[in-house]
Amino acid sequence: MKLRVVGAVVAALTLTLAGCSEKAKTSDDGAADKSGVKTGEGVTESKITLGALTDMTGVYASLGKSVTQAQQLWVEETNKAGGICDRQIELTVRDHGYDPQKAIGAYTELEPDVLGFTQFIGSPFVAAVESRIDGQDKGIVLPQAWSASLVGSKYVRVIGATYDVETINLIDFLLAEKRIAKGDRIGHVYFEGDYGENALAGSKHAAKEAGLTVVEQKIKPTDNDMTAQVSALKQAGVKAVVVSAGPRQAASLVGVAAATGFDVPVVGNNSAYAPQLLATQAGKALQKDYYIGASTLPIGDAAEGPAKLAKAYAAKYPKDGLDNGVVAGYNAASVFGEALKAACESKDLTREGVDKALLTIKDFGGDFGISHDFTDPSAPSTRQTIVMKPDAKAPGGLEVVRPAEVAPAAESFAIKP
Repeated sequence: MKLRVVGAVVAALTLTLAGCSEKAKTSDDGAADKSGVKTGEGVTESKITLGALTDMTGVYASLGKSVTQAQQLWVEETNKAGGICDRQIELTVRDHGYDPQKAIGAYTELEPDVLGFTQFIGSPFVAAVESRIDGQDKGIVLPQAWSASLVGSKYVRVIGATYDVETINLIDFLLAEKRIAKGDRIGHVYFEGDYGENALAGSKHAAKEAGLTVVEQKIKPTDNDMTAQVSALKQAGVKAVVVSAGPRQAASLVGVAAATGFDVPVVGNNSAYAPQLLATQAGKALQKDYYIGASTLPIGDAAEGPAKLAKAYAAKYPKDGLDNGVVAGYNAASVFGEALKAACESKDLTREGVDKALLTIKDFGGDFGISHDFTDPSAPSTRQTIVMKPDAKAPGGLEVVRPAEVAPAAESFAIKP
């Protein structure tokens, strides 16, 4: 277990896993079916069951809903096309509401009955069970989380640049646009725990490389008013701000800054935005000088991948808006699907077989702006970042301002799990 996991998560893990010994194996674990395909947990002759651990009611509720519905769309499309390996796909979903005990409890509940997980929102929660995943469970987990603490596992595989790398690329964008320069101070408002502290490691590295100084402001996920943080950063004379928090915190920070005449650019990690913010009082300020980094094109982009997905998602969920969670969720489910197809070709749908299959996948996801490589568990699938700007006129509320790039400082950065 990573040392940076917050105390609440460790406590929840202790309570939830107390008394849990080796899990019961299914009777057909490693056995072959009539077609000679080996099967195990979550796989029968007619069905493959996958799990999704999401946040539909907590700090990332808007993201969780979009990610989950996009994955349910992928399941529906896949089953209509005949399934995978002559089996239908089933997705079992649990909402943990970004509560550590619920998240770890839901993992414990679902793990014995699923082949793997197409999503698990919350870096601290994933990190809390990572040693168990690597040690006894060995089922693929594709987290909607990008902390470097998750890199290095054969089974927990990060899709996209880690928060530290993404932050370095965002600061490089500010330098390239001449919004900041050597000698300047930059602020960093970040969640305590894996997510924020990993992003902070990136800003410190970028600052060292560029001759900048980082002024830190640590917050909790329950802190929604950024007035004190804006005041402190304004007094410190920072020329730009990085925010590694949730959408609510980002909106408060940008809105308070605008209201108090603190006119500096703000950049945020991929988790720090939701298009619903554009309908709030902070909407106008967000469109002025706020930028988001991500490892996929926005859902409203005109490229073939996002355009096709946006059309299908809108048809399936006509009452729901578009956001980048749709792309992230669909992309993750598609990655798992590719691994299942490769595992089927090798006639091995056990967890071990799917793990080996995932290690063969590279150049995946180009339709969404960045190709991902899963052949090296010690690295994220990419170091590239697409920089976007909120735009109320764009479907999904984002437009690209810089295509996929990796800064020299990000390319050479040593990711530390």
